[in-house]
Amino acid sequence: MSTDTNADADDESTSKCGASSSSTDDSSSKCGGSSSSSSSSSKCGASSSDDDSNEQEVGATVDDFDAEPGQLIAVGLGPGHPEGMTERAKEALLEAEHIVGYTTYIELIPDEITEQADDIYDTPMCGEVSRTEESIDRALAGNDVAIVGSGDPNVYALAGLALEILESKGATASMVDFEVVPGVPAAQSCAARLGAPLVNDTVSVSLSDHLVPMPEIESRLHSVASENFTITIYNPWSRKRRENFEKACEILLTHRDEDTPVGIVHGAGREDEQVMITELGELEDLGESEIIDMTTTIVVGTEDTYVWDDRMVTPRGYETKYDY
Repeated sequence: MSTDTNADADDESTSKCGASSSSTDDSSSKCGGSSSSSSSSSKCGASSSDDDSNEQEVGATVDDFDAEPGQLIAVGLGPGHPEGMTERAKEALLEAEHIVGYTTYIELIPDEITEQADDIYDTPMCGEVSRTEESIDRALAGNDVAIVGSGDPNVYALAGLALEILESKGATASMVDFEVVPGVPAAQSCAARLGAPLVNDTVSVSLSDHLVPMPEIESRLHSVASENFTITIYNPWSRKRRENFEKACEILLTHRDEDTPVGIVHGAGREDEQVMITELGELEDLGESEIIDMTTTIVVGTEDTYVWDDRMVTPRGYETKYDY
């Protein structure tokens, strides 16, 4: 996928995104710049520097922009295939002048949408803060901008971060006409592949300790596993944190039986989709298999969940009130 290049992208004296500030250094991306000038070399959202810190200081503030602000829309792409996108999401992307997002998510957008955009700005994994600020700066510079993510913008995604950065810049959500376009979250799209596991009370927990310390994640797992919730686990595995997955399995097994049904969906709605229903006692051994990675969602059943005809079923409670 090609990205339009701003003619000033290599000019160190050009301030980013139309801001009047002259303090922007040459490692900062410019509004309309190609993805090659983005924070692709940054460390998990940190600005490009020799500093090992994961913190990023917000650059331009609202006072550095002279244009009438444009629109900023956080768009949920859903599970990953065009048919899974809502019509409102497609409309929002077609209306946007600039589309910003993680490279993998940008590649999920149909070509007929990306080809009409004035500019596409993408960053690799861990560029959350830099690309979110980029989208805000572009909107403050007068562009209509869509920042995209898979699933829903309010589920482990960037809607909240966008509002936080807007506030830190001295802007307001109404100033840039901020809107959230919901998408189908992974929990729901994966549950649809598994049968009907989420029809009663349910919670979700992410095993990524990039932003939440692992002791807090462990405490949350103990709390929800001890109650009769269906548990949806996001971000279950990566090469750098196998221990998180192993610890999660250990905690779950302290509260639930080994034969508790567990559904695993890898890459829901994508070309490499895989679906498996197993038991909790077998889950940890699957950590070394290709079905479990950062694109996988795991659904852990309750004490009432059962498997029927290769489908997970969690009773809602109708059987206690009705005869059928």
